[in-house]
Amino acid sequence: MAQVSMGGEGEEEMISGINVTPLVDITLVLLIIFMVTATYIVREAIEVDLPRAAHAGEAIGTTLAVVLTRDGGIYLDGVRRSEQDLVARTREAVARDKDTRAIISADKASLHGAVVRVIDLVKGEGVSRFAINIEKEQ
Repeated sequence: MAQVSMGGEGEEEMISGINVTPLVDITLVLLIIFMVTATYIVREAIEVDLPRAAHAGEAIGTTLAVVLTRDGGIYLDGVRRSEQDLVARTREAVARDKDTRAIISADKASLHGAVVRVIDLVKGEGVSRFAINIEKEQ
């Protein structure tokens, strides 16, 4: 006669390991959510009312994000800078990468001369490719 075990006493084994797969899955999902929302958080930190155009596009590659506010403040990559800081940091970026691009986001109420001044500062340090950031019309 064969013995059939019905899960009686003495057959329980202790769990000696922890399965980390669900933890890794959750961590990766949170990382992806953070990466996607980080660009919107930075963009909302500096209040700029961009002009609209029907044929707006997206830029890819190494870029310097220059923002010119309504009151004439200059921000480089989300940090307020003086013109001298903008020039120095642009020079450093061009020294690291010759194909550095600049995306200039200027408030539509900012003065034309201030926008031209920022473009001139960036171009003077060797950035040959730049774009003016706009919002696409609905």
